[in-house]
Amino acid sequence: MLVLSLMSLPAAALERMTWHVDGLERTALVHLPECSKNAPLVFGFHGHGGKSENAARKFNLHGLWPEAVVVYMQGLPTPGRLTDPEGKKNGWQHQKGEQGDRDLAFFDAVMKTMLDQRGVDSARVYATGHSNGGGFSYLLWVTHPDLFAAIAPSAAGARALREADPTPLPIMHFAGRNDPLVKFRNQKATMKRVCRINGCGRMATEWSPHCKSYNSGTAPLLACIHDGDHGYPGFAPGATVRFFREHHREK
Repeated sequence: MLVLSLMSLPAAALERMTWHVDGLERTALVHLPECSKNAPLVFGFHGHGGKSENAARKFNLHGLWPEAVVVYMQGLPTPGRLTDPEGKKNGWQHQKGEQGDRDLAFFDAVMKTMLDQRGVDSARVYATGHSNGGGFSYLLWVTHPDLFAAIAPSAAGARALREADPTPLPIMHFAGRNDPLVKFRNQKATMKRVCRINGCGRMATEWSPHCKSYNSGTAPLLACIHDGDHGYPGFAPGATVRFFREHHREK
């Protein structure tokens, strides 16, 4: 892995970093606080057809948590399961082994840079993503079961969880009852699968006006169900940052 360039984007308080991974040029928009040593590290993944700029604007993780190192990685043209079967739009691999695992390799390269060069806190690594990006967050839980402190997928399914039993992990899942793409019933099935993995109880407590917490001791599921469609809900950024702040891994 080689970092090739660093271009400042003053208006967005972000920098574009470039990696070469397995012969491919990959980029990410990165927020670096004045001191990144022992800072939390947050990844935000755009949906299918999106861009890192869109993710930065919608998630606004760097604005809500300026002390954190925040990375908005850029996907490559990828076949979509629900739309874009020819793969003309940017996205992320759905399962391990697809696309030569190019996105997992890209993630590993970025992670290594942030640990080795920026000195981030390995006990406070988080991921969130919308739609295809949320599915990629679930895949990262499966492929890196002892890395994350919490993840927060939105409008996402989780094929990667069907035959996997990763280490229990605090999960926040945002789901729209009227989602026409990732059907609500399928997202409910994903949340039930998470509850089984995490050992959550059946009774929920109110965590916020939008979110109910199914507790398991150390790895709750927060089900954040709204009346919207496939869009990213407006309350999600603040809820995500609050949720991430509440969790860290034991070193």
